[in-house]
Amino acid sequence: MRKVYPFIVALIVFSVVVLAVGKRDTTEQTGPLTIEYWTHEDDSRTALEEELIARFMRENPGIIVHRVTHSSSMQIELVAQAFAAGNGPDMFNIPIENQYAYITKGYVAPVDYPSAGYESRQDLVDGFIDGVFDAVTIKDKIYGLPLEYTNWCVYVDKEAFRSVGLDAEKDYPRTWEDVVRLSSLMVVRDGQVLKRRGFDFRYPFYLSFLVPMVEQLGGKLLSDDGRIAIEGEDAWIQVLTFMQQWGPNGLNLGSPTYRNARNSFGGEEGSVAMALSGLYQESRMKKQSPGFYDSDLWMVVPFPVFENAINNVSCCTYAHYFMVNASSDSQVQKASWHLAGYLLSHGEDYLKRGGGILQPTKALVNSKTLRDIPYSKVFIKDMERSKMIYFGSNSAEIQNLLGDAVESVMLNKVSPEKAYATLKASVQEILDEQRT
Repeated sequence: MRKVYPFIVALIVFSVVVLAVGKRDTTEQTGPLTIEYWTHEDDSRTALEEELIARFMRENPGIIVHRVTHSSSMQIELVAQAFAAGNGPDMFNIPIENQYAYITKGYVAPVDYPSAGYESRQDLVDGFIDGVFDAVTIKDKIYGLPLEYTNWCVYVDKEAFRSVGLDAEKDYPRTWEDVVRLSSLMVVRDGQVLKRRGFDFRYPFYLSFLVPMVEQLGGKLLSDDGRIAIEGEDAWIQVLTFMQQWGPNGLNLGSPTYRNARNSFGGEEGSVAMALSGLYQESRMKKQSPGFYDSDLWMVVPFPVFENAINNVSCCTYAHYFMVNASSDSQVQKASWHLAGYLLSHGEDYLKRGGGILQPTKALVNSKTLRDIPYSKVFIKDMERSKMIYFGSNSAEIQNLLGDAVESVMLNKVSPEKAYATLKASVQEILDEQRT
């Protein structure tokens, strides 16, 4: 096998960034303003945004918008590389757990309320549901506008339930113990290979689903003052034990080595009976498997809790925010906020035509458009018992450490106790270094 050296990969990525962005000119521009807007790939949203941006440019003839897309994972990497090289895009969005560090490092500018179409900070906040701006507010300044606001519930294939003599409407899982029991009935194996999974997790998004599971049992990622890591030994060990038993060296019900469960749910493949996903999943099902979408063969149910849970916590809510480069020309910054506000003024279009994206305005959350989407009430109700995903300058690193812990017990037969101790020490070291 040919060996790929890390420095060569880094050089290639850096070259892509430089070629994609070019040299940043921070002097005042005298001609048409050009906005470099980076976002993640999504066919439905691309069609909508290209239409909206074309309309925006017609209405603002002095502004040119270059919309550049990457895969979700590559977007995170390339934005980081671009800012490190001093060539960050004028406007971009990535998940808040990766995005928050750009605020603390001073890379992004606070929202220009008038340019974005708001009279004041209060006018902006009043138009959105509670808590939306907590993740992007520092010292009373707001640094992002929410492109999408998402939580996950459980999609259920009713036919998979019928195949084992169950009625999904009555027998859907309420607890994680139910999930194990039902998955054990529905799993189909060829030797040790899983041909159909009853359920599987959204690896590697451990901050989204694993932390709430721990919180259900009274544990915490960090103490309330943020100084102590991985609190609640019993809770963490119970969850790590659960994951070990779930994996290939336990009951063999699922594994991070298989295809994303969300992408294996429904339609012709249907190799997963239950999967975690957001409201956007419905739009993708409608496009990829219209027959399945239009049938009565699926439903959505709330995020499960453990039987001995002491907290009723659902899957974390996460968000992508439009942010603007603080190093961009001042007029480009104003134009970028104008564009972000313009896109946010089309929330119903994003929900209906943009891939089922929910922009969390009060008007949209209370709209008939949202109510008419199947099972939207399940998502909104679950959001009420959800917390925002952990965000911080170290969140991406902590998520990787969570992944190391889970995958060590699932794949490498490391004891839950040892994995817990290693995780606690590693995250604590990050916190201690951050304070020095």
